[in-house]
Parts: sequence; C-alpha cells; structure tokens
Amino acid sequence: MELTTAELMANAHAQGLAVPAFNIPYLPMMEPVIRAVIDEDVFALIETARLEWYKFEAQGPAQVAAAFARHQDPDYVRLHLDHIPVVDEDNCRVDYLPIIRQALDLGYQSVMIDGSRLPLAENIAVTRQVVELAHAAGVPCEAELGAVLGHEAGPLPPYEELFATGRGFTDIEEARLFVRETGCDWLSVAVGNIHGAVTGVLRDQKKVEARLHLDRIRALHQATEVPLVLHGGSGVRRSDLLQAIPLGITKINIGTEIRQAYEQALRRSQSVAAAQDACYRRTRWLLHDYLALGGTRRRLLSGS
Repeated sequence: MELTTAELMANAHAQGLAVPAFNIPYLPMMEPVIRAVIDEDVFALIETARLEWYKFEAQGPAQVAAAFARHQDPDYVRLHLDHIPVVDEDNCRVDYLPIIRQALDLGYQSVMIDGSRLPLAENIAVTRQVVELAHAAGVPCEAELGAVLGHEAGPLPPYEELFATGRGFTDIEEARLFVRETGCDWLSVAVGNIHGAVTGVLRDQKKVEARLHLDRIRALHQATEVPLVLHGGSGVRRSDLLQAIPLGITKINIGTEIRQAYEQALRRSQSVAAAQDACYRRTRWLLHDYLALGGTRRRLLSGS
C-alpha cells in the first residue's frame, strides 16, 4: 500500500532524515529534476510557489500539476504547493483560499499557507482555517512562523547583522503556541536561513553563505514536536545543514541553486536541452554531494 506524503515525512522525521523539496520556476526544469531524484534513489517533493507564477515562468498551479503528471513517480516524488502568502513579498494582500482549494482539487499532496507577515493571532487564525481545509482533503499542511527574508524588493541588510541580532528568528514559545493552536503538520522556521532574491539583478547573484542557529532549531523542535522546514536551503553552510537535520529539520527547500544553473546555461547556449542538462547535473550534485542523501529512499518507504 502506497504511503501518504504525511507518512513519508513522519518516517523521515523519526529517522533524522531530510526530504529535499525542489522549486520549479520554469516548467522545462520538471523532467531533469525528477530524473535526478530517481537516479539518486531519493524521495523528494516537487513544489511551486505563487511568486514563481508571476516573477518567473511556472504559469500557475494547473500548469505545474500537468507537467508533474507527465514525469511523476509516486515512489520518488510528490507534489507540494509552496508559499501561498496572505500578504506577499510586495506587501499586497492575497486571496489565498481559492488558490489552496484549486491545488487540492488538482491533487496536490501537501500545501503551505504563509501567514508569516501577519500578527501572531491572525497568522494562527488563517493557518487553522487552511489546516482544516487541507485535512478535510486528506493532505498535510505546512505553515510559517518568523521572517525568512530575501524575497522582498531591494538588498538585504548585511547578513552578519541579521544573524547577530536574530532579526525575524522564530520565537520558541510562539512556535509552541502556534503549532498547538493551528494543528499544522510541518512548520517553516527562521533560524538564520534566507531566501534567494527574485527581483532585478539580485536574482542572478550568488547567495550569501547562510549559517543556522543550531541551538534554536533544537529548542524549536523540542517545543513543537513536528517536522521543521528550512526555506532558503540553497547556499546554507553544509556543516550547519547536516547538523540541523537530526535536530529536527526534516524538509529542505531548494530553489536558487537549480534555478540559476538552468538560467545561466540557457543564456550561454540558447538551448533548453542544455539548460535542462545543467539543472539535472546540479540537482544530482545537491542530492549526492551536498546533502548526502543518495540511496535513502528505501529507508523512508520502510520506516526503518
């Protein structure tokens, strides 16, 4: 019997393993990313965020679902709806419920609501609403607490200043309350991680090497007892990332690394096939060399 996405994530959480989640801002990236996941014998999520429909060329949840359906293998990959914000990176309110409902109707196997730009009480209320909707459809719901910066227009403040001050870091007691009150299945946390820029010339720049506050990850996991999600996984210091996984980071979102590999190869060659090859090679490198996840899929399937 096929395990659900929730069960696979629970197996990863119990074993101290990570599930990589790859964002697809360009539809031709779908095939090489899934092929790399299969060739490395890893279980992964394929995901799409709202900003990728407007700032890149993923078009929308229906188009991503159709591309996924052409290449999917449920033993290796499942489809996740990433970052549906209530207030987006341009500080505009979003009509989020129709997007969530559409994704559930399309067969997305997990969804994310991002109320992180809201006051705590409103974030809890909105997240609880979406959790109930997702659970009624039989799928898990991810939420976010804290401020994972990087998608906003303009440059970030100096990274060392962000890390030293803990600006936007997820509060431990707020996280305990948030998970208890919302019933969310997975929690995206801010612990030193940052998103890759998505606007202007900044989107082509290499990300700052981010660090992770490992003690805070441990405390957040102890307080919430749910799988924690690391957004902005590209460019995080590898030693920190590998230490964070057994501390509770179960899902690692990766976008910038594979997007820039695809874009740069496409600009150089003017060939989609060459860009797909670059994306495939970068995805395999991330899975095998950076995350050291090659061959772990069977452990998730068996639960041991």
